[in-house]
Amino acid sequence: MTSNQTEKHLEKKDLQRMFRRSLKTGWAWHYERQMHLGFEYMMEPILRKLYGEGTPEYKDALVRHLEFFNCTHQLIPFVGGVVASMEETNANSDDFDTASITQVKTALMGPLSGVGDSIFLGTIRVIGTGIGCSLGAAGNWLGAILFLLIFNVPSYLCRYFGALKGYELGTKYLEKIQKSHMMDKLMLATGIVGIMTVGGMMMTMVSVNCPITIGSGDAATTIQSILDGIMPGMLGLAFTGIYYWLMKKNVNVMWLILGTCIFGIICAFFGILG
Repeated sequence: MTSNQTEKHLEKKDLQRMFRRSLKTGWAWHYERQMHLGFEYMMEPILRKLYGEGTPEYKDALVRHLEFFNCTHQLIPFVGGVVASMEETNANSDDFDTASITQVKTALMGPLSGVGDSIFLGTIRVIGTGIGCSLGAAGNWLGAILFLLIFNVPSYLCRYFGALKGYELGTKYLEKIQKSHMMDKLMLATGIVGIMTVGGMMMTMVSVNCPITIGSGDAATTIQSILDGIMPGMLGLAFTGIYYWLMKKNVNVMWLILGTCIFGIICAFFGILG
């Protein structure tokens, strides 16, 4: 940062606005990049304040946050807070590596989603539903209200304080990292975690099964069992690699979805894939 520039700092009201806008992050969800538009909408006022509307830095930041993003809704403001602190550091520095912002986002998505889904969807929502349905079945109108309170009060508190604590945590550690010149190590570590997250998503979200049987009688086995013995999820990895290659060739995503549907129907009809 040059000496004639004024340092730009985010205020509590900026983070509170981010919290309010985070309530809409799921409205523009889609299969290609999932929550990226919602995350961009949540971050836009902060980016505009830090870089100035219409500046090259502002446009670069908007493009940067159009990358794939997916996380438990209640924990998105925490990620936003960390990212806001990094964007603030970038706005006040001439040598900040913006690639680290995307890497940190990617590294946080998987672990936070695992924890968040377990707490909010697997525990709090189930408890609220159980209590609400029990009272509702007994004809008590408090059932619906209690369900909404049990689920939403922790959700809103987590969103609000997550935005504040994420920014506080990010600012505190970014200063230490910059002073100790550990940014390269941070980028390497977050890159490794990000790759692990993507790999885990491939294993759990890409399901491809080959039910073709080889042999007969007691010696019969399926091609899928052989492939699983070599490396579980091999077909899913192969298909993901093919899609990745096609997307790098700028093949339209809608054509990929349509082609997948047709290919899946043909393979299922002939019993090749299941």
